[in-house]
Amino acid sequence: MRNILVAGFGPFGGEPVNPALEAIRLLDGRIVEGCSIATRELPVTRFEAIRAIENFIAETDPVLILAVGQAGGRLEITPERVAINVDDFRIPDNGGFQPVDEPIVAGAPAAYWSTLPIKAMVMAMRGAGIPASVSNSAGTFVCNHLFYGLMNHLAQHGNKIRGGFVHIPYLPEQAARLGGQPSMAVETIVKGLEVALNAAMAHETDIAAGDGKTH
Repeated sequence: MRNILVAGFGPFGGEPVNPALEAIRLLDGRIVEGCSIATRELPVTRFEAIRAIENFIAETDPVLILAVGQAGGRLEITPERVAINVDDFRIPDNGGFQPVDEPIVAGAPAAYWSTLPIKAMVMAMRGAGIPASVSNSAGTFVCNHLFYGLMNHLAQHGNKIRGGFVHIPYLPEQAARLGGQPSMAVETIVKGLEVALNAAMAHETDIAAGDGKTH
């Protein structure tokens, strides 16, 4: 049986949990379109995150890759459209790095598009009653760093594997602790990610639909 690699970040920024890691743990071993979901934890550290996902790819030989990260303040599950070649960290990562306006890969393209059918994924999640929208900015922290590094790696290997990134909201316990923040139950996030993966496997190319926000 072939694998789908789903990788999620661990806690950062002083938070004791990361919804990405909590959600993917519940996805591990599930079957989607005849493939087994293999989940792995990503370090929230510049450069180490890219090395980790490259190792995970070699280990699992996946047919499709989805990386998952937390985006505090977002209301919905948001598949990302584009990764940009810049690190501009508002806070230090877990390794203490805080680069400002530095390229992720020197001399590489300014940006890479996701190769997942992001609009089909959004429409499938909405159809399942889960709030979702396309995002046009993955930020400039470790999530975008990893997303760009993943897409650069896949491009260097001929884009034989499709991949992309999705941001998810805080968990309710985080929102309660932080105050005034939107959140989503982990069970809803897990359902959304599973629905999104089914759509990604079912659509080799994306659907034509108007969607997308500036975040």
